[in-house]
Amino acid sequence: MTTLIVLRHAKAADGIGMALGTGSIDADRPLTARGRRDAAAAGEHLRDLGLAPRLVLCSPVVRTRQTLEALRLGAASTVSYEPRIYQNDVDLLFELLRTVEAESVLLIGHNPALHQLVADLGAPDLDRFPTSACAVLTVEGTLADLAPGGAVLSSYWTPKMG
Repeated sequence: MTTLIVLRHAKAADGIGMALGTGSIDADRPLTARGRRDAAAAGEHLRDLGLAPRLVLCSPVVRTRQTLEALRLGAASTVSYEPRIYQNDVDLLFELLRTVEAESVLLIGHNPALHQLVADLGAPDLDRFPTSACAVLTVEGTLADLAPGGAVLSSYWTPKMG
C-alpha cells in the first residue's frame, strides 16, 4: 500500500503586474502572508494525521518551494524538484508518479492538473481544489501501476475547514 498526498501550492501573489510587464515571471511569484499561514496550517494538518512523506515531488517554482518550506516536514523527507509538475499536465503527473518507488509521497504542484489527478484517481465528485488543498489518497500496491480509479480518497482538507 502507498500513501499519496497531493497538495496545491499556497496562495501566491497575483500575476497582474506580470501581464503589464512590471512584475516578475510567473515562476517567481511568491506566497502572500495568507499563503504562508495556510501552508503552515497544511503542515500541521499532515502532522496531526501522522503523515511524514518519505519523498516530496515539488514543482521548482518559488510558490511551491515556499509552500514546502512552510510545511516544516523535517529532515526525514527526500525532496526532488520536478519541472514536469510545473507543466500542469495530468498525464505528465501520472507518468512521473509511476516512476516513483516510495511508500509515501507528497506531490506539490498546480491546478488544474492536481484537481484532475485527484478526481481521476479516486475523488470524481470533488468539485474544487483551492490553494493549500490537501488530498490524501491510498493506493493499493505501488505507484508503478497507478491508473485512473486506482486510489481511495482517505482525507481531504482545505484551510477553510480548519
